[in-house]
Amino acid sequence: MPEPAGRAPTRIRVALPLVILAVALLIGSGALSRGAETPAQRAAAIETDVRCPSCTDVSVAQSDESTALAVRHEIEHQVAQGRSNSQIEQTLVSQYGPTILLEPPGTGGFSLIWLVPLVLGLGALGAIGGLFWRRTKQFSALRENHPA
Repeated sequence: MPEPAGRAPTRIRVALPLVILAVALLIGSGALSRGAETPAQRAAAIETDVRCPSCTDVSVAQSDESTALAVRHEIEHQVAQGRSNSQIEQTLVSQYGPTILLEPPGTGGFSLIWLVPLVLGLGALGAIGGLFWRRTKQFSALRENHPA
């Protein structure tokens, strides 16, 4: 059916808002404006992920305790040496133990948490699909054997 005169085609009316939304999300995410991270920004990012050794569930970035200051200076020193984030975290873990990290390192079990329900869901869909397929074949056979 042709579009009424003076109206944009349906494809354009649907696609245009989607394109505008995608561009807005891209600009809003800051993906286009990220530059190189400075050493101070890197150190600050690491400090937010490291627990204060003498505090309860507070990052070294949030704490003014002497132990937190010592850890911050250690992080800044290692960043200045050019060490990677994982190397810095490994050094801190070897000095303070694994509880120094607010977010423990991934162990591979995390992907299993997402994989098991996905596999079970796909298995359930497959079983339901197989059941419907088998029933459809049975009904077709019944219709052929007993025409109305």
